[in-house]
Formats: sequence, C-alpha cells, structure tokens
Amino acid sequence: MTLDWLLERHLLTLHAFVVAFALVVYVGIARALPQRRDPSAAVAWVVGLALLPYIALPLYVMFGSRKLQMRESIAPPTLPLAPDAQAEAASRWSRRLARSMGLADAAPYERLAIHADGPAAHAALLDTIDSARETLDVCTFILARDPLGDEIAARLEAKARAGVRVRLLMDGIGAWLGGRIDRRGLRSAGVEVVTFVPPFRAILRGRANLRNHRKMTVADNARLWCGGRNLACEYFEGKRGKAPWHDLSFDLAGPLVAVATERFEMDWAYATRRTRRHADDRTASAATALPRAPLWPTTTIDDASLPRAQLVPSGPDQVDDTVQVLLLSGAYRASRRILAVTPYFIPDGSLAQALALAARRGVAVDLVLPARSNHPLADFARHRPLRDLAAAGVRIWLVPHMVHAKAVVVDDELALVGSANLDARSLFLNYELMVAFYDPADVRRFAGWIDGERLGAARYAAIEPGLARDLAEGLLLWLAYQL
Repeated sequence: MTLDWLLERHLLTLHAFVVAFALVVYVGIARALPQRRDPSAAVAWVVGLALLPYIALPLYVMFGSRKLQMRESIAPPTLPLAPDAQAEAASRWSRRLARSMGLADAAPYERLAIHADGPAAHAALLDTIDSARETLDVCTFILARDPLGDEIAARLEAKARAGVRVRLLMDGIGAWLGGRIDRRGLRSAGVEVVTFVPPFRAILRGRANLRNHRKMTVADNARLWCGGRNLACEYFEGKRGKAPWHDLSFDLAGPLVAVATERFEMDWAYATRRTRRHADDRTASAATALPRAPLWPTTTIDDASLPRAQLVPSGPDQVDDTVQVLLLSGAYRASRRILAVTPYFIPDGSLAQALALAARRGVAVDLVLPARSNHPLADFARHRPLRDLAAAGVRIWLVPHMVHAKAVVVDDELALVGSANLDARSLFLNYELMVAFYDPADVRRFAGWIDGERLGAARYAAIEPGLARDLAEGLLLWLAYQL
C-alpha cells in the first residue's frame, strides 16, 4: 500500500463527496423552491453537477434559480359584468386561462394609441410624462446616457421639482448597459431611483440571472405608456448616422392603468425589500416577503361598452410561465391566422412544435424577424428551429432593418404585445410584461402594424447545415437560456 495509492484513494473519496454534496444541494433547492424546469435543462444541470461539480455548483448557486416562490393557486373573484357581456366573457379562452394562473381579469381601457414609429412613440412618452400631476412611475430595462435618455431624465427631474412623486425603477444589468446615468442629479431633484436586483448583490442568492425586462410609464394612475422600447436613441429616432430600430409601443387610459400601477407597486416593493401594506395582511415581514397577488380591479356596468385588455406579467414572480402558456394555447386554438414579430427567435421545443402543427393543419403562420439583429449568437442559433418551421409551412419573413417589436396575434381574438421576446430567456427567466388585447378592432390594428413591417421583407430559405454548424447550433441552443 503505497503513499501514491493512499493519496489517489483519498482524492477519489473527496471527489465523490463533492459530487454527492452538489447533487444534494440541487435536490434540496429544487424541493425548497420548485423551479418547473424544462426536462432538458434539469438533465443538463444534473450532468454538469456530476461531471464538473467544482464549476457547475458555484454556477448553479449563482444562476440556477428560475422561480422565486410557489404560491397556492389563486382563485380570482368573480367580477360583475353587464348582461350582454356574459356570452362574450364565456368565449374568451385566454381570459379564463390567465385568470386560472392568478392574473387579474381583463379591465376596460380607452384611447388606445398604437405608435406608428419612433417619433410618434417619443411624443407620446413625453406627453405621458408631462401629464403627471401627482405621481409618475417609470420602469425600464435601459435608460441610456444619450440625448434621448438625458431628455427623459431632465423631464423626470422637472416633474419631481414641481412636486410630483417620481419613481424610476431600472434593472441592475440594464443600468450598466446604457451607460451610468446621473443618479445623484436625479435624486437631488427628488426622483426616487431604485435598481432592480443589483447583480453583484444577488449572486449568492442565485438571482443574478433574473433580469427585469418590463417597460412601462404610468402617470397619475390614469395613463399607461408601454411596449418593447428601452429609453435610448436607437429605439426611437436613431443615433447619428444610424437608422432607428423599428419597435412597437402604445399608450392608453382607463381602468386597466390601475392594474399596471399595482404591478409597478409590487416590483417596487420587491426591489426596495419593503412589503406593501394590504388591509388583509399588515404583519408580513418586509425582509422576507415577496410581492403579493394583485389587488383586483372592479369592473362596473358603466365600463361595459369599453374594450378590455389583460395585463400579463411573467417571470420568477409568477408560478406559471404565463406568456409561454398563452402562446401555446393560442397556437393550438388558432383557426385562421397566427402573426408574430420578434427580434430574437429561439423557442423551446413545445412552442416550436405548436407553431409547426398549426401550420400543418392549415393555419396561416407568419413570423417576422430582422435579417440581422444586434445579437449575432441569437441569429446563429435560430436557424435550427427556423428550418423545422419552414418545412412545416410556416412563412418566415426577414426584414432588412432591425426590428425590436414583440407581438403575437391569434386570429381576431388576441393580440399579445409588450416586452417578451420569443426566446428562452424572455419566456422562462426574465421578468416580462405583456398586454393581451381582446377587442377585434384593436387586434386587427396591431396585426396591421406587423403586416406593415413585412413590406420589403425576403422569405427565409432554409439551407441544410454541415456537421460543424449543426454541432455549433446544438451547443448554442443548449445554452439558449443565457443568450
């Protein structure tokens, strides 16, 4: 029995202990905070922890969380509806589905303006900010240090000096991507500035990879500006010498804005680690409590003539993958048309299969993408699902400009518009915010905007990959959650 043999035996025992410890950590966290992972993702983590525990375990602790809590099923209250709205409500499968996932029911809205382009969106945003008299809440992924971002910051400062309570919520990563804004100047003017999950503070809690991608501006709980645009020049009127990106945003008024306000309050409470004070729960701990379910708006008979829309938040604070569930259900229920626009298309297998099956049973499925986005890796990885969809009969349109819009239209029944891309990160990791519109006339308006983007587009032509490319695409798809 040599010293080398004893040392080797000791190292093997130590390695086996580390592997066992890593797997116990994985099982323990999964039991304490069920993550509802895709089976392939779960297998990848287990294999990584078994083969490379010294690398995979720290990565899992830092980035492995996908859901923050698993609340009990919420049964939303039955809201009063006008008699002539009963039949319509019964036919809204998406409304019922969203309610079953604990989301607030559809609420009335009015004065919907779909912004035709960046200048229109810019003017509407400034008008929304200028209209605030008491409160102004802004949630964004990026507020850039560029002419547009500086203009928005100046408007927020002016409102705060005028006595309006102004709150700015920025994502912890997005705050760096756009350049460091003048926080001191904003705060000295009276603007409350909060970073959502600063990445370096969240690493040990496993939440550094969970980013807030939601985008909305709410004035006086009366007007909502929302969509896919970050607050930077390229999303509106472009940078010097560069064309603006094509993006989709909208603004509206009405009772739906109260639901958006409630969502902002929950995100603000979580980011500031404070618990909102509800009449039914005044003793929750601010140090440990997560945001509660929304305060349900009450629909009255007087609102019956207004169209309705539903706020659809998704992300770690939701039990279900709400946007993914609505997309899957929409693909299976569509009878005539599915129309989608997104800058990054890396769907999971279930969504890709649902779109392919819809096309095979005769539904016209049109997918609008930029020929080249600002993320080359995402462009590279999308070809495998695009080849499969094209073979199934999906019409894929590649536009010559950068399109950053995120919207899906199903027949004339549903337009899902907001911040979520059709990729794994948006659908399974990020905090996202979509609005589901149900009024047929407004659904057709959104469809018209997407159809307008197809002008000048080229049809996607699938090319079989070589071995090297096929392996590279597979590797990138395996890592798609990080793209």
